[in-house]
Amino acid sequence: MHSYGYRANGVLSLSLTILALLCTVASLSGVILNLPPPSAHVEVVNINWFQKHRSGNDEVSLTLNISPNLESLFTWNTKQIFVFLAAEYETPKNSLNQVSIWDGIIPSIDQAKFRINTINKYRLADQGNNLRGREFNLTLHWHVMPRTGKMFADKIVMTGYRMPHEYI
Repeated sequence: MHSYGYRANGVLSLSLTILALLCTVASLSGVILNLPPPSAHVEVVNINWFQKHRSGNDEVSLTLNISPNLESLFTWNTKQIFVFLAAEYETPKNSLNQVSIWDGIIPSIDQAKFRINTINKYRLADQGNNLRGREFNLTLHWHVMPRTGKMFADKIVMTGYRMPHEYI
């Protein structure tokens, strides 16, 4: 006959194994779900100003309409979503320049579909005078922060934007 210590060890080991299995299944359930992909639309409403600083750097201020729908990213395991909009462009010196121009935190599914009219929250500046006439993409990035499990990120790239050829 086994002692109470052996029996308690067996029950505890079985319980922890079942708990670990349930946590693994719960963590994978958010990845396995076949949800529709998020969507977003960004419109450049106005170029408020576009100038060259004394230092030689180009800087631009944009008015944007940002309207994402990130509801499909919320599952039972989603704590919050960090989302940011970046302007991406190429220059002769760098193959990829990324400048974050707006960000936000979405704490619940109720706030995951919105429309905001705003100017860029952060400076859109280039180290040099490479922005005139330059094509650029606006990319909406998001990072899903789960309650348990691995954090994941993705993005939507929106193309077809161009800076003015002359300073405003």
